[in-house]
Amino acid sequence: MAADTHTVTNQAPPLVGYDVYSSDRVLTEAVERHVAPEDLDAARVELTGLGRTSGSAQAQEWGSQANENPPKLRTHDRYGNRIDEVEFHPAWHRLLGHAVTSGLTDAWSTPSGHVRRAAGFLVWTQAEAGHACPLSMTHAAVPALRADPALAAEWEPRLTSRVYARELLPPAAKAGNLFGMGMTEKQGGSDVRTNTTAARPLDGDGGEYVLTGHKWFCSAPMSDGFLVLAQAPGGLTCFLVPRVLADGTRNVFRIQRLKDKLGNRSNASGEVEFDGTWARRVGDEGRGVRTIIEMVAATRLDCVIGSAALIRQSVAQAVHHTAYRSAFGGPLIDKPLMRNVLADLALESEAATVLGLRLAAGYDSDTEDERAFLRLAVPTAKYWVTKRCTPTVAEALECLGGNGYVEESGLPRLLRETPLNSIWEGSGNVQALDVLRALQREPRALNAFLQEVGLARGADHRLDRAIKDLLTELADLSGIEARARRLVERMALVLQGSLLVRWAPPEVADAFCASRLGGDWGAAFGTLPHTLALEPIVERARAVV
Repeated sequence: MAADTHTVTNQAPPLVGYDVYSSDRVLTEAVERHVAPEDLDAARVELTGLGRTSGSAQAQEWGSQANENPPKLRTHDRYGNRIDEVEFHPAWHRLLGHAVTSGLTDAWSTPSGHVRRAAGFLVWTQAEAGHACPLSMTHAAVPALRADPALAAEWEPRLTSRVYARELLPPAAKAGNLFGMGMTEKQGGSDVRTNTTAARPLDGDGGEYVLTGHKWFCSAPMSDGFLVLAQAPGGLTCFLVPRVLADGTRNVFRIQRLKDKLGNRSNASGEVEFDGTWARRVGDEGRGVRTIIEMVAATRLDCVIGSAALIRQSVAQAVHHTAYRSAFGGPLIDKPLMRNVLADLALESEAATVLGLRLAAGYDSDTEDERAFLRLAVPTAKYWVTKRCTPTVAEALECLGGNGYVEESGLPRLLRETPLNSIWEGSGNVQALDVLRALQREPRALNAFLQEVGLARGADHRLDRAIKDLLTELADLSGIEARARRLVERMALVLQGSLLVRWAPPEVADAFCASRLGGDWGAAFGTLPHTLALEPIVERARAVV
């Protein structure tokens, strides 16, 4: 028998067996702040239960299994019949099923539903992010379908159902349905007005069409129904395409292949072709973008929440590791330079979470002023929070050293996932241009945005100066497109600063305003002013097991 070569010491225990929700002080405070008092008890119960499951060894194993065993496309059955089915590992179904039964597609009919769902989405997707795609599509399809009251009455109860039904059956035969989306084509990408997929109306005035064409990126191709854009006689129009028709026959929905993606490996994204595919019109002909934009706005908010979840999980892992790992005479977390890095990461996480939950609260309020605010705030937040995700997660990974670079740590999977939300539903330039469009066409949106930011006026001189500088920049529209990213970044930081000054502990607000608004900050994480109170910021970000 070989002699023992060494004893394993000074390794951090895994961050497992904890309540992802209750251990996140920033998130729990946001829920207490935005959920109506009469709904709080129910929200606490559901989110605590979801948090315990998300932090369990079982859920973490499901996440690993779903990514290690990506979906497979089955174009034909053994006899040569075209079936176009996507096969998933059982862990995927367990993750998605638990999410659906926990209400993550049921915001629209639940009191304080958008904040509760956003918090649940942030908690649950920390276990595994890929299955967030069908959750988001299903949730976001509801407002788009409301453009046609008859379609909404038929589909909405099944989209908001808490029953997960994975079988490929006629939608009406299932207790719950999932939705996907197909907008972009090979030749145009985000420029959807160049789409060539053609929609030919059938006889009568029942809103029925047949589609011929393709989609280059089709999200969640195993779903029960899809919202797609196609060129009808009256222009670009939104359509509902079911996978299975009412009589039980399969609609023509040819999945050509699944994308081999950088991350998001557990989820299927496909290239599909339509050839005489039956579809139902949603909204009026020629108003496809206006109809589907309601879905896009909701999924953009999920990009913010999803990125906040990736950031939060990576920061929790970094703080946990450094609390247990010793080097150079003591725990890493107590080393001044590491503390600076961790505090800097924690600021990024808190700012993302607070902003995401504030936007969700706007959906619950649903007033004219809130809708105007969201028109600017959602693309602004989508641009900035998703942009901050990759460098934040990369720095958190580095806090674990070589251990973080190893797949078993879970950090590489998080890092591969980070670019997705910045690309999905419009990349950075698309978001920045959308902000410009709102500024130029919807003055009420700017007023609502400035009113929100102004609620913190006078509380911090650096924030006040940043607001003044922003107003100066907004007053000068020369060369506005070329500096759109710069403008939107400033808008996002001012909004985050305003929220943190009002709602975060003084040391958090002080550090954010000093670094992000006051300019006392370097180009890398860990360059906060050394005179700030950093220890309580780090401790606030720690997930207690």
